[in-house]
Amino acid sequence: MALAAERLRRFKTPLRYVMGALYVLAGVMHFVVPNAYAQVVPPVFPAALALVYVSGVAEIALGVGVVFRRTQRIAAWGLIALLVAVFPANVYMATSDIVLEGVPAALREPSDAALWLRLPLQGVLVAWAWWYTRPESDGGVDSSSNR
Repeated sequence: MALAAERLRRFKTPLRYVMGALYVLAGVMHFVVPNAYAQVVPPVFPAALALVYVSGVAEIALGVGVVFRRTQRIAAWGLIALLVAVFPANVYMATSDIVLEGVPAALREPSDAALWLRLPLQGVLVAWAWWYTRPESDGGVDSSSNR
């Protein structure tokens, strides 16, 4: 177990950059195709478009924040909170037969399997972010330069 953890730890810094880039890209997409995102906001939430923009800003800020060691812990906790906050949209997509308008045809009607697999993927994303919340003293934070 310790050997596997040590091997995985080698990838911690590169994966932090990948994570940051993915969240920044996802956040930017909230501004590129905001109406596509607004369609998956459950109707019980008010101001869907405003929520899309707020979550886009959060994804960009937290994606940038997780890249820098100085802010990675707080940004990772923010990403966990964001993933929990957007989970209802993923459930809504999986349960409501939504046909996305204004997106490429291949994305318009995702398969039921893809929509349902997305739900446990949120847990994987939470675990990935949690990896960057651990204090240095328990080996949870890599020892690379303080970028």
